[in-house]
Amino acid sequence: MQEPLSYFGPHGTSLYTSRGIEPAYSLRFTWTGWPTAGSLPALPSLNLVKPLWENDGLRLLEQTASPKEAKLLFSTLPEVSAVRVAQRAKGRLQYFLRNASKAFRGFSKKIALRSIGENTREQVERYIDGQVGNARFVDPSFEALLRKFTICCPEVDLTQPSESARGRYWYNLHLVLVVAERGPIRDPKCLARIRDGCFAIAQKKDHRIAMLSVMPDHLHMALRGNIEHSPQEIALAFQNNLAYLLGQVPIWRPGFYAGTFSEYDMGAIRAHVRRS
Repeated sequence: MQEPLSYFGPHGTSLYTSRGIEPAYSLRFTWTGWPTAGSLPALPSLNLVKPLWENDGLRLLEQTASPKEAKLLFSTLPEVSAVRVAQRAKGRLQYFLRNASKAFRGFSKKIALRSIGENTREQVERYIDGQVGNARFVDPSFEALLRKFTICCPEVDLTQPSESARGRYWYNLHLVLVVAERGPIRDPKCLARIRDGCFAIAQKKDHRIAMLSVMPDHLHMALRGNIEHSPQEIALAFQNNLAYLLGQVPIWRPGFYAGTFSEYDMGAIRAHVRRS
């Protein structure tokens, strides 16, 4: 299929924008930094830095440190990209520690950023894979048809990070779009266009879909996001591009769900904090 060439409404504006949307989200990231040389000073209270991070769309939840590394856990707003989280976490903490300790020379250029949530990658992928079976359709033939629109891509390994000159990023998102109130989509051609369109859009935007389930009234994706794009940007790109592919029809509700996940869950983070 051809990639969509235009993503705008009939008057040159996108059907879906950041205005008026009502996203649901659960977005958390751990940031890890290492000193360029020597040992890391003990992390003092970061109460002076927290308001600055909150202005950036980051809320500090936990902090741990050793002489070898600093680790911060943030919750974030959906308009904040993975790169932005890494930049603001490092920049503000580095400035604060340099003012607090003349011996501290700064953090290494390379950091690690990992998405994390209440569920693990295996749980998210299993949940998406089970959408058709859990719906318990009365018509077995329709259920069999829908199974064609649940796609697993084993070549996309979400356990592996995206590498960049700035570090390693595990940026895994569970994205959900819901069909507008006009009713469920049951036309197989339309469902196929959504399924195939998701992969075309992901390729164009440099996302990688590991698991996709297109249902009559919603769709689920587990994907590795482009680290430059925020969860909100990713969701809006899929909403606008898919609407364009279906004839520029506002098929989605003006909102989305975006959640982060990883190989381990928040329980592992809480246990680590208790041990520290």
